Amino acid sequence: ILPEMLYDRAIEVAERYSATGEELTAVNPDFIPSLQQAYDEGIRSCAIVFMHGYRYSEHEKQVAKIAREIGFTQISVSHEVSPLMKLVSRGDTAVVDAYLSPILGRYVEQVTSQLSNLNPPDRVGAGLANNSLKKPIIPQQNPPDRVGAGLANNSLKKPIIPQQNPPSSSSPDCQFPKLMFMQSNGGLVDAAKFQGKNSILSGPAGGIVGAVQTSKKAGFDKIITFDMGGTSTDVAHFNGEYEREFETEIAGVRLRSPVMAIHTVAAGGGSVVFFDGARYRVGPESAGANPGPACYRKGGPLTVTDCNVMLGKIQPDFFPKVFGLDGDLPIATEVVKQKFVQLAGEIGGEKTPEQVAEGFLAIAVEKMANAVKKISLQRGYDVSEYTLCCFGGAGGQHACAIADALSIKRVFIHPYAGVLSAYGMGLADVRVMRERAIEELLTNELIGDLQDILTELEAEAKRELNRRGAEGAEGESEILVVRKLHLKYQGSDSVLMVNSTGNLEEMQAEFEALHRQRYSFIMPEKSLIVEAVSVEVVETMNVPDESIVANSRDAESIAQQPISTVQMYVAGEWRETPVYRRDDLRSGDCISGPATIVEATGTNIIEPGWEGEITENNDLILNRISAPINADNTSYYGVELDPVLLEIFNNLFRAIAEQMGVTLQNTSSSVNIKERLDFSCAIFDKNGQLVANAPHIPVHLGSMSESIEALILAQSHTIKPGDVYVSNNPYNGGTHLPDITTITPVFDDSSSLPLFYVASRGHHADIGGITPGSMPPNSKIVTEEGVLLDNFQLVSEGKFREQELLKILTTGDFPVRNPAQNIADLQAQVAANNRGVAELIEMVECYGLETVQAYMGFVQNNAEESVRRVIDVLQDGEFTYPMDSGGQIKVAITINKSARSAKIDFTGTSPQQFNNFNAPAAVCKAAVLYVFRTLVDDDIPLNAGCLKPLEIINPAGCMLNPRYPAAVVAGNVETSQNITDALYCALGAIASSQGTMNNFTFGNHRYQYYETICGGSGAGASFDGTDAVQTHMTNSRLTDPEVLEWRFPVLLESFAIRANSGGNGYHRGGNGVVRRVRFLEDMTAGILSGRRVISPCGLHGGEAGEVGRNYVVRFGGNV
Repeated sequence: ILPEMLYDRAIEVAERYSATGEELTAVNPDFIPSLQQAYDEGIRSCAIVFMHGYRYSEHEKQVAKIAREIGFTQISVSHEVSPLMKLVSRGDTAVVDAYLSPILGRYVEQVTSQLSNLNPPDRVGAGLANNSLKKPIIPQQNPPDRVGAGLANNSLKKPIIPQQNPPSSSSPDCQFPKLMFMQSNGGLVDAAKFQGKNSILSGPAGGIVGAVQTSKKAGFDKIITFDMGGTSTDVAHFNGEYEREFETEIAGVRLRSPVMAIHTVAAGGGSVVFFDGARYRVGPESAGANPGPACYRKGGPLTVTDCNVMLGKIQPDFFPKVFGLDGDLPIATEVVKQKFVQLAGEIGGEKTPEQVAEGFLAIAVEKMANAVKKISLQRGYDVSEYTLCCFGGAGGQHACAIADALSIKRVFIHPYAGVLSAYGMGLADVRVMRERAIEELLTNELIGDLQDILTELEAEAKRELNRRGAEGAEGESEILVVRKLHLKYQGSDSVLMVNSTGNLEEMQAEFEALHRQRYSFIMPEKSLIVEAVSVEVVETMNVPDESIVANSRDAESIAQQPISTVQMYVAGEWRETPVYRRDDLRSGDCISGPATIVEATGTNIIEPGWEGEITENNDLILNRISAPINADNTSYYGVELDPVLLEIFNNLFRAIAEQMGVTLQNTSSSVNIKERLDFSCAIFDKNGQLVANAPHIPVHLGSMSESIEALILAQSHTIKPGDVYVSNNPYNGGTHLPDITTITPVFDDSSSLPLFYVASRGHHADIGGITPGSMPPNSKIVTEEGVLLDNFQLVSEGKFREQELLKILTTGDFPVRNPAQNIADLQAQVAANNRGVAELIEMVECYGLETVQAYMGFVQNNAEESVRRVIDVLQDGEFTYPMDSGGQIKVAITINKSARSAKIDFTGTSPQQFNNFNAPAAVCKAAVLYVFRTLVDDDIPLNAGCLKPLEIINPAGCMLNPRYPAAVVAGNVETSQNITDALYCALGAIASSQGTMNNFTFGNHRYQYYETICGGSGAGASFDGTDAVQTHMTNSRLTDPEVLEWRFPVLLESFAIRANSGGNGYHRGGNGVVRRVRFLEDMTAGILSGRRVISPCGLHGGEAGEVGRNYVVRFGGNV
């Protein structure tokens, strides 16, 4: 499923620069009539993006000039919007800018007009100071029929409204303060310069600014921000300077623009809670504002907010009375209680309604804590040293619980915590950022040129500030300049920003310190590349301190008394709990938990073991003063199945695999793993059975368990702590030789045998063999495909055996071509496994070994039951799938309704072939696992439990279970796709997809490259297929076209959807693609593919798709 496109239409322009700046094709004016037609039909906004336009912008400028002459009013040009490499994300950024800027422009005009009728305030910072704007100014909600790219027919259902009340006109000679807008990068900008691309995360960015500025004033300079609202929670990290991302993805759109580094999780006050028959579930669905939570009296579902109502943490007497038909009733606590009583009855067992609500909250807390780990632990930060800054409408309700989940001992809650995102906009400075791509080696010779470029960018940014005009009289603001280099190791895409000091050694040292902190290692033998430089010019606003100092209490006066006492369910029991009004508290007041502090914009819960103190600035500081309940009693959790813990462990196991994947992507050096994401990570139980995985490559995930089992069988009594093994043996659980698996056993201090295993499998760019890239189309035996590793001990008790590995890689008939890259990627895989080991050990320390092992079994049982429910509605089926090579896959699926099981019988499949389309048994098993998992329309992990109801009959010696030394390289990437299509067709579920991965390799003695090319997906009974996507057993990403041409001597001449290549039918199959690559120096190239002879088949009368075609056009034009 692809995200909905933001643009209305695309117009191709014949033009081209090479990666080195050679003009290959001048701008051809043939596009002008199409552009004129778009204008005549009412479109007024356009985005322009050309290959290498970030570096060679002349063609983009020419077309922009033509668009202006035609009359387009919004022209977003990629080299202006994002002057950095990567065509796809830069193009997406330009489209977003063209999509949003017209709407924001009209909004600015409307606000300016309305503000001209207001009395000017002394200073209006983001609409909060002096409360000068009583109501928000909202633009008209009905855009015109055509507002530019992608807005035809009112397609934008809701207005995009900046989350602040702008203060006044932006006209230079206006008597009012200037109209400023918040940007996603955390800075204010003049209304005339506000761009759509910079508006996406402006609200959350205001929250981070507010959190940082108020925390620093309170004396905290290392904070985790926690912004919990109605539908989601935003978290961020701060340690002395704002963290930004220069490339991010939001709602499927890739942005190449500076934004605050914010991680969002779908868990907020409005997140729906429900029981699915086995697990407690929280989100990702939200009740929104309408109907909202059940307590809102609009018939809404139970939510996280209702859990707090049920437990007495939200009290109707201290919550706005704005509900009911007339908007004057309190929240409906009785409705909430009735719904939880009903739900507890449906769940059964001995759980009370209160325990059910408490369980849902525990799951929500764990989800939010995992979000914090993504922006802290995964980057090498110890969050226990930080202060948790909580804000947002629901932040204070969960502050202590989140802190406990992260072992954080202190929480900071500002008096304006409920509206801190808005308040933060009033505290923000004016910021102008400028960037420029460099992509050159960092040398002393380059530094002088960089300083000149940085000076030029600084001057541009200062000119923009000058055009904006001074905010006030001289002395009321100051200008700060921050210069950064964006550095990375050669061959890597992990960019870290260092201060531009002009001293090579200092910048190298800073980079290495950052790299070691984030990734736990450095690579001093590799050169540093300057990807880009950036300058940030900051005009500090010098906002006067707001007077929110708490009144002090006389020595003779008694401590503040609670305004009420309520019943609150805490730690498994109802307790009398005092309620305090924050306005009544004084500096120095201390309140021990459990307690509730209510205020105008939120409710704060002080849990047992915590103490709240009011500072002289009226801040609320929560400190843990005693150990959490059960902190030293891990056996408390037990080994009996609990639906709450089942969901918690399900999320935890998956989060560990995801953390491993992030570590692998960050630390790897090859394009295959880092950019194409051709890797997978998973955790396994002590028997080698798959427990959980991250959403990586399906063919990897379903087959890795057999590699673990083979290791256990061969080495179970010799494995020691600190050992790591590698294998790519297709006859011991491997897929094909380029996929190398690293396996790390997990021990604790008292165990002599492994408790669990973690593993990561990555596709290496080359592992030897008869062709570069190790994907030969004509191999006949496995040794022609590369070096075979069979449970080789890579690390022995913590020592990396590099020389021993190097000997294996570089000897034999067909050695590897770039052993240094293999070693670097294997080191990255070891680092990923180490992350998984650390997280599992921490889990054992928290919950106890017996509990963790028990829940590994329970999550597998849960997946098993989910598959059995699917089997209940399936029917018998069979299918014979012919292959281009002349072989066939024959499968018969027999459903046993009484046993709720299925038999998948491949008897009749062709014997192993004297080509490389033989698929190892592990690959066949992975395809079966994938298909039955995808039939489950629910959020369950892909694990060994899915296979328990399935009996797989795969005759030895057939092409799906070959004997050594059969060649298998195509079996993993091609035959696996065929098995998948055969299974779906036998079940009558989905017509054939492209039936191939289109494995394209090229290389020589200097370069090796591999990619899988996308195609069309098959249609189903209720949906069309999708054009140009990776399907089924592959889930990798194509290298960005500009990166491809920059790193390799090739020219990507065409990459387009192959129109009308999908099969016709009531639901149409997806179209394939055309990809045409020109080589600029001598290379060996190969493509391993299928469906070039026999078409992908239709289903239930639908037509087949078109066959593919591979061809070479020689220099003289011969095909």
